[in-house]
Amino acid sequence: MNTLTGAYVPGASALHRLPAGAKLAGLAVCCTVLVLLRSPAALAGAAAVVAALYALSGVGAAAAWAQVRPVRWFAVVLFGMQLLVADLPGAVVVTARIVLAVALAGLVTLTTRSAAVLACLERALSPARLVGLDPFRLSLLLSLTLRSVPVVAALATRVREAARARGAERSARAFAVPLVVAALRHADALGEALAARGLDD
Repeated sequence: MNTLTGAYVPGASALHRLPAGAKLAGLAVCCTVLVLLRSPAALAGAAAVVAALYALSGVGAAAAWAQVRPVRWFAVVLFGMQLLVADLPGAVVVTARIVLAVALAGLVTLTTRSAAVLACLERALSPARLVGLDPFRLSLLLSLTLRSVPVVAALATRVREAARARGAERSARAFAVPLVVAALRHADALGEALAARGLDD
């Protein structure tokens, strides 16, 4: 597993063998389709397809759950907010779109080595050389940014659970301060990893 930028799970499935560019393009297409789906029944079909893709990948239930676990409370809050401004089918559709998009992005991460993603992004960003930018550094920045989203979400989940265990789940300070500290520690560890690879300049 790549501890710097991803959660790759080794395997020999068809998804593992697909080129990174094909998977990233497929992810973009699938997310576009999710936006176009308008009914809970259509989203249920999409969920079945996503579940089938996870089964095909062979990454395991634990790895699959780890992709959506960090956004579970966000999904609950989003669902509740949508109920206030829309009807039940609308709330289901909006929430399902977000969860399925996160699951699909997680599947790409689980079945694609970080080096392959970086190489693909670097090729896509190669025109940036025309304006004096380094495509490799841009691709690395984009990859790290995308990876940081689930990492920070997971940190938030752990901090919230720790605050709940102390009986301080209603305290914004008990949540915000440890989360900021944990995020800074993660940033420091990431900076050290980049420096060890000669990417600190």
